[in-house]
Amino acid sequence: MKTFQTIADLAKCVGQEVAISDWMTISQQQVNLFAEATGDHQWIHVDPAKAANGPFGGPIAHGFLTLSLIPTFFESSLHIVGSHMAVNYGLNKVRFTSPVPVGSRLRAHMKLLATLPIDNNGVQMTWEVTVEREGSAKPVCVAESLMRRYP
Repeated sequence: MKTFQTIADLAKCVGQEVAISDWMTISQQQVNLFAEATGDHQWIHVDPAKAANGPFGGPIAHGFLTLSLIPTFFESSLHIVGSHMAVNYGLNKVRFTSPVPVGSRLRAHMKLLATLPIDNNGVQMTWEVTVEREGSAKPVCVAESLMRRYP
């Protein structure tokens, strides 16, 4: 885990890969719970028997499940001592570039693209988040994530 004392210390890293998250295994239970939460019960996600004969050879995680892990990836890889709150401000670009078979291990690489001062002594940060699957040369998701950090 990378630790910074202040938001300003982190802001000096614009243009650099700042952190790499811990690996996380995607389970069928996690996929099923995501389906329950979102109402997306497509068989390629929640029916392992049918998915075994489908285009991916087994069940795959929802793309939006992979995307929703971005906060977890940040939590496992980056700490700012002088920041006590972060909020998700949105996304500029998202691509799901490869499927995530259930049982895959994922981690994210976070590159700080830009910072912008905002109200209440905060900073809006633009991050390029590249999610990789262990054993695959191609990323599974590339997203430009906007986060606001406050002291």
